Formats: sequence, C-alpha cells, structure tokens
Amino acid sequence: MLFNSIEFALFLPFTFLVYWFVINKNLKLQNAFLVIAGYFFYAWWDWRFLGLLILSSLIDFTIGLKLDKTTNKDYRKALLWLSILMNIGILGFFKYFNFFIDSFTEAFTFFGYHIEAHHINLILPLGISFYTFQTLSYTIDVYKGKMKATNDIVAFLAFICFFPQLVAGPIERATNLLPQFYKKRFFDYNQASDGMRQILWGLFKKVVISNNCSIYVSEIFLNYDSYSGSTLLLGAVFFAFQIYADFSGYSDMAIGIARLFGFDLMKNFNFPYFSSNIAEFWRRWHISLTTWFRDYIYYPLGGSLGSRSTTIRNVMIIFLVSGFWHGANWTFLVWGFLNALYFLPSIFLKREKKPLKKRLGIQKLIKISGTFFLVCIAWVFFRAPNVTIAFDYLNNLFSISLFEFPSLITPKLDMIYLIFNILFLIVVEWFQQEKEHGLDLGTFQPNQRRILYALVFCSIMFFGTFGKEEFIYFQF
Repeated sequence: MLFNSIEFALFLPFTFLVYWFVINKNLKLQNAFLVIAGYFFYAWWDWRFLGLLILSSLIDFTIGLKLDKTTNKDYRKALLWLSILMNIGILGFFKYFNFFIDSFTEAFTFFGYHIEAHHINLILPLGISFYTFQTLSYTIDVYKGKMKATNDIVAFLAFICFFPQLVAGPIERATNLLPQFYKKRFFDYNQASDGMRQILWGLFKKVVISNNCSIYVSEIFLNYDSYSGSTLLLGAVFFAFQIYADFSGYSDMAIGIARLFGFDLMKNFNFPYFSSNIAEFWRRWHISLTTWFRDYIYYPLGGSLGSRSTTIRNVMIIFLVSGFWHGANWTFLVWGFLNALYFLPSIFLKREKKPLKKRLGIQKLIKISGTFFLVCIAWVFFRAPNVTIAFDYLNNLFSISLFEFPSLITPKLDMIYLIFNILFLIVVEWFQQEKEHGLDLGTFQPNQRRILYALVFCSIMFFGTFGKEEFIYFQF
C-alpha cells in the first residue's frame, strides 16, 4: 500500500478516526489496533510474507526476555548470536541466495570450469532489510544493558510493525520508539498539524520531483549510448534528485503520519545535498541506517580509536556492508567502495566535525558543488543494472560531448517544468535547513505560510504524477 495511493487515502483516515475517537481511552487497545493496522498494511502487499514479519518479531521478543533472566555471559552471548544468525539468515536467504549462486558459478567459469547452478524464484519480502535491523537493534541493546527487555508483547509487536515506518524506515531504535507505546497518548493539534505539513512536503517530493525525474532517468540510462556526455550528466543529476526526493519524501510522510498518531520518529534526512564534504553528506543521508552501522558495527570494530590503517579498514567495512545491504548486485558494492574512497581524505586530513552553517559563500558553494558532483558519479553505479553499463555510462559522460548543450528529451516542456520544481525544492530546503522539514514554517507570517502551502499544493495538482510507481527503497 503506497502512501500516494487511493487505498492509503482511505486507510489512513479510517485508522486515524478509530484510533482517536473510538479506542482513545484504552492504551492497550490502541496498541493492539496499531498491530492489526500494521499487519493489514503489510499484508496488502503480499499476505504470504506476513508470517516472516511475525516470526522475526517473536524471535527477538523471546530472546530479549531470556537475556534479562540470565547473567551467564556465555549463555547471553549465545542468545545474541542466535538472534543475529536467525534474522540475518532469513534476510540473507531471500535477498542474497541467487547472488551467491551466480557469483560462485562465475568464479569457476573464470578458471575454465562450467558448473550448472539452480536458482530459486524468490520474491524479496517488502521491508525485510528495515524491520530486520529494527528487531536486531532491540536484541543488541538488551544484551548491552542499554534497556530492559519488555514483557508487553503487544507493545513490542506494535513497535516492530508500526505501519508509517514499517517498509522503508526510518529504522527506529527500541530505546526511542518502544517507550512511546507504554505512555498514554493524547491528541495534540499542533503536533498533528505539523505532521500534515510534513506529509504534504513529502508528497510533493515524491509525486512532483521523484516520479517526474524517473521518466527522464529511465530514458537516459536505457539509451545512454545515444546521448551526449552533458545529457548523461543531466541524467545522473536527475537520478540524484529522484532518489533523494523519493526516499526523503517517504521519510517525511512516515514521520508526519506517525505524528498524527502521537509518535515522534527520528529525523532520517538532514538536507544532505548541502554538504561540504562526503563525511558531512553521510551524517545527513539516511541517518537511521548510517547511525545503525556506526553503533553496531563501526564502534565495535574500534571506530577511529586505533591506528589510521585500522580506521581505514573500519570505514571500508562499513561502506561495503552498506552497499551490500542495499542489494544483491556488484553495482552496490562498487558504489559502497567508491564512497569509502571519497571518505578517505577526511581520515588523512583529520577534519573536525563543524556545526552546519546556513550562510553561503563562494568557497562553501564550490565545496557543496564538488561534493554533489562526486555523489552523482557514485549514484551512476547505484542506478545502473550492472557494473559494465555503469563504466560505459561514465566513459561516455566524460567525453568531449560533455561540453555540448544537453538534449531536451521529450516531453520538453515537462522537463522545463521539472527543472523549475527542482529549483523550487532547493530554494525552500536551503532556507529551511535549520528546521525539521521544508514546510516547518513557524517563524513565517500567516500570509507567507498560505502562499507557500498554495504553491506546493498547486505543484502537486498540476505537475504531480500519480501512477503506481513504488518508492525506490521498497526494493531493499
């Protein structure tokens, strides 16, 4: 069920009305209702995989209780590894089984041997990478003593299957979200109003920016050998805005919807394309995932506390794991490796983390543009179907035709409208980068707010593409 679908437009108000006006006096009933709503929301995609979601939840709920009841270090460690192996095992089977089969056979083919391998026609369960990491973080935090295991199975199931962030994040920590299910919730008009504004901004990013960018990105990447280098650069830039508007748009809507129900989710994007270097970019992009890798992999490996070579090793591991998390394709590993290479100068130069500044100068503009260019080049590997095509794409991009005027691909007028909408997105987010989201307009005058709301709403109505195009991160 897509946030930008007719089905969700019916599902959300029904769920909201029952939650606040029918069962609002009973906390346990509210939590149970959110479990039912979450399972219904997930089953709408494919009910057959609902069992995996429930199984993963029950595994970690049970292991959490057992961790709390024992002080035996070996037994606790065994329980932790049981949780990790079972969750990662399920994820790995559905997501990576055919990838490993293909890689295994190709390795033998390289050495002159031919092996017949059988594939399994697997469908990747929606959101499995997201909810698996969410359940794992709970077990790990209980193991580390950061929180007590919960005895409330309904609250725990609601924490795992909370429908706004179930299939594409933010990947919430139990320490932040789970306690919110224990507390009596009261309808807050200001919180709900801000949630509606964030939903509107997320919807604008999805249907106006991302969906329209995808039309040109698909055309350019499919026929990359027919276009000039400047047009290929335009395609890479369009994809950068497509994936940002798509994923951050989903996060905005998820956070906004959660606020309608009285919950606060973590911020997942902090205007990443205004970053002055790659290290800053990764502090701003998909924050829930990058901090997950930081806390549960990077720090346990030693982080940056050891020698420089150890730090480089840890950074490489994190980015390669991040690439592999995104999908079973060598393109994602190359994308991760390339970002790790981008990150190395910050290690050698030992740049300090400085406060993010809004003021724009020539030097900052150059740094932002350079960082954005590097990110766009890496996105080519993320978007291309295989590594060979990605390198061919870049080879054609960095040709003499890079200095030609890019082609205005049909429909030309729609492309011009899209560019204006992208510029509108950039301007709004630049002036709002110290706020929680683009339409967080608390300091604006009422008439200014109304004008901006009207512009966003009209853009959605006139330029929005309301097809059945799924969010990009649904495939991960």
